[in-house]
Amino acid sequence: MRLVLLADTHVPRRARDLPAAVWAAVDEADVVVHAGDWVSEEMLDVLDKRSRRLVGCYGNNDGPGLRARLPRVARVELDGLRLGVVHETGPAGGRERRCDAEHPDLDVLVFGHSHIPWDSVTPRGMRLLNPGSPTDRRRQPFATFLTATVAGGQLDDVTLDSLSRT
Repeated sequence: MRLVLLADTHVPRRARDLPAAVWAAVDEADVVVHAGDWVSEEMLDVLDKRSRRLVGCYGNNDGPGLRARLPRVARVELDGLRLGVVHETGPAGGRERRCDAEHPDLDVLVFGHSHIPWDSVTPRGMRLLNPGSPTDRRRQPFATFLTATVAGGQLDDVTLDSLSRT
């Protein structure tokens, strides 16, 4: 099962659309995961129509319409892998222990908010992933997103995809 992990797309505020490389990855993916800050319901609708399966949550920049349609924390089981999606996890310091306490039922937690890619493992073994942002790189050298595979309850082939500046 192929995954695309996104967060902080901020369309149309930061960009008019997602980069072509992101759309290509979405077209190949079995599941698209979005960790909030969609900004527009139109982006949710387009990703929902274009993806085979969409799992997402709302972020701090998402208004009432998106909040009515999306949970604060989304949970899904993908081929035995317990995956969660949340926008904010708080400061980087203490993140692993805090996420272990807040999400004891998950194997993987995808989050956003900082626009900074993150890949770590908590003390109990939960994987924490932040795909960065494909449209607003902030202090990063490139805009980014993640791809991965799931098989037999295992997350593999996690790849940070960097997008060239446009």
